[in-house]
Amino acid sequence: MRRQLLPALLVMVVFTAITGLAYPLIVTGIAQVGFSSKANGSLVTRNGHDVGSHVIGQSFTDGKGRPLPQYFQSRPSAATGATAKTSAGYDPTLSSGSNLGPTNPTLLRKVEARVRAYRQLNGLAPDQPVPVDAVTASGSGLDPDISVANARLQAPRVARARGLPVSRVQALIDAHESGRTLGVLGETTINVLSLNLALDGLRP
Repeated sequence: MRRQLLPALLVMVVFTAITGLAYPLIVTGIAQVGFSSKANGSLVTRNGHDVGSHVIGQSFTDGKGRPLPQYFQSRPSAATGATAKTSAGYDPTLSSGSNLGPTNPTLLRKVEARVRAYRQLNGLAPDQPVPVDAVTASGSGLDPDISVANARLQAPRVARARGLPVSRVQALIDAHESGRTLGVLGETTINVLSLNLALDGLRP
């Protein structure tokens, strides 16, 4: 028994040290040296304070969950917590989609309500087509990007709220377009946080 137990314990200690200590420390060290920003969450800092992350979406609403008209709005989020603080979605601890299929009556009702709210917020005609990302949540519930079409429909409202020419806001949208991955995958998108921070840097 002793001859079998001692080698087993020794192997456990050695592999615990290798896989439980050495390997994580090496990987963490490489990440911090070579990819520090990404390893730490791609955080965005302004005036010494973290204001968000380039890779995690957030809502731009007031204390009652109402959209702030001077900011571009993110797409809807199904990552919603039980408290009022997270009721608008984008709770990073609850990353998830709605898991509702495209013919689910609950999803269809939600989309219809979001379409009406989007048109009302942006002063659009009742028959104005609305981009799909403006009224549906992403699979993660934390998508930081919106489509270019979505941003362009919001531009007049943002320009009015900030006292800016629409052309200036449109130019800012153009400057923040991110191309397709490898030039062919996905669609051209706009990072909402980056765009809103750039807006805050403008003057009427």
